[in-house]
Amino acid sequence: GFGPYVTRQTVDFDRLEGGLFLITGDTGAGKTTLFDAISFALFGEASGSNRPSDSIRSDYADADRPTLAELWFTHRGKGYRIERTPEYERPRKRGQGTTCQAATATLYLPDGGTVSGIGTVNEAVRQLLGMDKRQFKQVAMIAQGEFLDLLLAPTKERTEILRRVFATDFSDRVQERLKRR
Repeated sequence: GFGPYVTRQTVDFDRLEGGLFLITGDTGAGKTTLFDAISFALFGEASGSNRPSDSIRSDYADADRPTLAELWFTHRGKGYRIERTPEYERPRKRGQGTTCQAATATLYLPDGGTVSGIGTVNEAVRQLLGMDKRQFKQVAMIAQGEFLDLLLAPTKERTEILRRVFATDFSDRVQERLKRR
C-alpha cells in the first residue's frame, strides 16, 4: 500500500557489496519510491519536498489494506528495524463509513527494546544517525540531484555533516589536544 505498490515489495541491499552504490533506471522505474520509503521509514516524510507524507499511500490499495514502510538497517555494527505508517482513511471496524487511521512509528533496538511514538522515534533516529532528514538527504540521496545542496552548503554545515557521517570525533579530539599543547 505504499506509493504505486499495492502489495509488499522488498529490496535487499545486503546483496550489494560495499557501502556506496548507485540506484539508476528509467523514468517510472521506482527510484523515487524507494527513496521515499527509506526516508519515510527513518523520518516520517517522503524524500522530496514536493511530496507530502499524506500522498504516499497507494491510490490502488483497497481501503482495508494497510500502508507500511519497514526498514531493516545496520548502524555501527548493530541491527535496527523501524516501522512507520502514515495517517490514512480506512473502513470502520464496526458500522458503515471510514475512520482516520493514526500515523504510527516504532523503532526496534538491538537489545530487544523498542521506542514508540512519532516524536520519540524521530528524536531517537536523529540521535542514532547524528543527522536530521535534511542532512540525511544531502548525504544519502545524492541520486536525487541533491548533491549540489551538499556542495553549496556553508562550509561549517558541510563540515558538521561530514564529521557525523564519517565519525571523525576521535580525530577532532586529537587535533584539539594538539592545538592546546
